[in-house]
Amino acid sequence: MRVDVTSIRHPLARALLVLTFTTGVVDAASYLGLGHVFAANMTGNVVLLGFGIAGSGGLPVVAPLVSLTAFLAGATLGGGLARSMQRHRSAHLSLTLLIEVSLVAAAALFALVVDVSPDSFSGDLVIALLALGMGVRNAAVRRIGIADLTTTVLTMTLTGLAADSPAAGGSGAGSARKTAAVVAMLGGAIAGALLLKVHLALVLVAAALLALLTWIVYVPAALAADRDDRGAAGDTGSR
Repeated sequence: MRVDVTSIRHPLARALLVLTFTTGVVDAASYLGLGHVFAANMTGNVVLLGFGIAGSGGLPVVAPLVSLTAFLAGATLGGGLARSMQRHRSAHLSLTLLIEVSLVAAAALFALVVDVSPDSFSGDLVIALLALGMGVRNAAVRRIGIADLTTTVLTMTLTGLAADSPAAGGSGAGSARKTAAVVAMLGGAIAGALLLKVHLALVLVAAALLALLTWIVYVPAALAADRDDRGAAGDTGSR
């Protein structure tokens, strides 16, 4: 029996869950360590930018703008890659992860050799590197289109979890996948916050290693699953 890609048992779904955990780690680094700005959650950045422009809470204006600009640049790059590799879903994810690993690792290396501080060029540079990587990844995940596994936001996932639940008269289908996504991001945020008590670079190294681990372990399995799926589809079509 072919395993549906939306099942959390599918290697591609598991890869996206690990990336969701990584998002929690990255946003812990950026929000707690780089001055109240998100590298992955652009909804939060737009709201924070509005607060900053209004002069409320002493929130920054430059850092959210840097993050938004870098994220858009990454998403533009990722969108181009998605279109050029649209028939090779897992190969596209593989290339995207290599880009993410490179950018997050560069941010980690920079944080190791430079005293990075919020509201400074050093902090903004790290934010830009992280947001660029998140933008590239987000474009790839959007193209893959697995429901409830966007890896960077949970609003619609939580909405679906409640709206499709038996309490709302729904079937509860996909509840395991939705719950796993929420738990993954929560766990990543907790891990990132704890690692940040040691050093910012340690958080970024952890995020880079997680993305690398995803590439090493899950992506080859997802590529194999894609080949099996195409083979099964070919066998069906030939009958």
